[in-house]
Amino acid sequence: MIKIFETSKLKSLDQYTVDNEPISSIDLVERAAVTFANEFKRNFSKQRRVIVFAGQGNNGADALAVARLLAEESYRTEVYLFNPGQRLSPDCEENKQRILADEKVRLYEVIDDFDPPELTEHDVVIDGLFGSGLNRPLTGGYAAVVGYINQSNATVVSIDMPSGLFGEDNLSNNPDSIVCAKMTLTFEFPKLAMLLPENEAYVGRWKVLPIGLHPDIIQKTPTAYLMVTDEDMERLIRPRSRFAHKGDFGHALLVAGGKGRMGAALLAASACMHSGVGKLTVHLPQRGEMVLQTAVPEAMIDLDADRDRITTLPDSLREFDTIAIGPGIGTDERTASLLGRLLRSVDQPLLLDADALNLLARNRELMPLLPPGTVLTPHPREFDRLFGESANGYDRLHKAATTAVKHAICIVLKGAYTAVCAPQGQIYFNTTGNPGMATAGSGDVLTGVIAALMAQRYDPVKAAIIGVFLHGSAGDLAAARSSEESLVASDIVHELGRAFRMQQADD
Repeated sequence: MIKIFETSKLKSLDQYTVDNEPISSIDLVERAAVTFANEFKRNFSKQRRVIVFAGQGNNGADALAVARLLAEESYRTEVYLFNPGQRLSPDCEENKQRILADEKVRLYEVIDDFDPPELTEHDVVIDGLFGSGLNRPLTGGYAAVVGYINQSNATVVSIDMPSGLFGEDNLSNNPDSIVCAKMTLTFEFPKLAMLLPENEAYVGRWKVLPIGLHPDIIQKTPTAYLMVTDEDMERLIRPRSRFAHKGDFGHALLVAGGKGRMGAALLAASACMHSGVGKLTVHLPQRGEMVLQTAVPEAMIDLDADRDRITTLPDSLREFDTIAIGPGIGTDERTASLLGRLLRSVDQPLLLDADALNLLARNRELMPLLPPGTVLTPHPREFDRLFGESANGYDRLHKAATTAVKHAICIVLKGAYTAVCAPQGQIYFNTTGNPGMATAGSGDVLTGVIAALMAQRYDPVKAAIIGVFLHGSAGDLAAARSSEESLVASDIVHELGRAFRMQQADD
């Protein structure tokens, strides 16, 4: 897994690399600049003018080095070095002198008045004013420069972080003083702010560029934030024994469906059966019997006493390895009473989604009854109904992490980078999926996938991590086959087999 560090720790990682590789600080800057310049060349032609805005610190040092490297590759490059305090960092001063000696770059050092260049849609602006160490909003002249960049039609590429953006929480920031980049090329690992929805307009499309920070310091520096990769799936997904039988892969109970909402039960059941569960029983209202028996013949059916809603439970719950409840069940008072009875009668981890979360939000006295290891899968609105309004994505993420620890549960906070918040405090960000999956029924499919993995006796947190990753991977395959716009939830189910296959290590 890729570690994501708070920006306050990044300087110590750089310094350890300098001391223990060993490598000089200026050479580490050069290594980062080479990596950035190479990626820049893959994206932008030499026909476009490059305007570099550099600050006084080490982000400015990176920017000056990038400008020199691009000029050596025959890019038309101009640099505006903002030095109102007439005090540059040592690396920034060194790279200024290298540019002056090279004479291929037009360098304008701004100490007092700034005479801005005319920026057009054909220009590329490289933003190197401030990096990841910023902890207060930009004001004065720097804020004015940011405003000038943002109002232009030029394409903006930020070095490491858009200038003005804080690395984590931006609630106290001034949104008008943050560079709006089309692309951010960040070094070594993503920054937490890049994974939060409120910062999309500033970060744009982002990519991580490795710069060779020392692996020892990365390994021994603790962090709660982790990003899941393909390699993790090969390690987490267990191979199947040739002599296995269906009893080895668990028996799941899915409580789902209601009048006008049987599709949710069908999608969750189908996804569960396509995710490796040994047996599945679906408890649903009587009116759903025919459609479920026809659409998912592999599933067994346990009918509710009510024709239109969930009001009862199967006679014996101990035969099930996991129980998932929520898709399409509605929020009738009788269903709410049923949820309370369920929570009081089981001690194995459950999976609660959709209307089960809405019922929990209306009956918060049930929260302490959640068995340890229970998985909740809310989207942001469902989460806020459960735990109160959140000021922004960072606030919501922090609240989810602390709530998971407090109640010893796993919260799957769904979004572009779905966060699996573990009861031990770790937060695992997903890297698969696409906007086409923002469609009705997609969450029901995820419920079925995670339920299947829990029934197979995966630890609930691992089941959530694997399930979210495979769900997103199947969505990516579905979008590639057609398009994001045309994607529907059943397409995700149909691609689950290929998603599993892609993550299985070759024998």
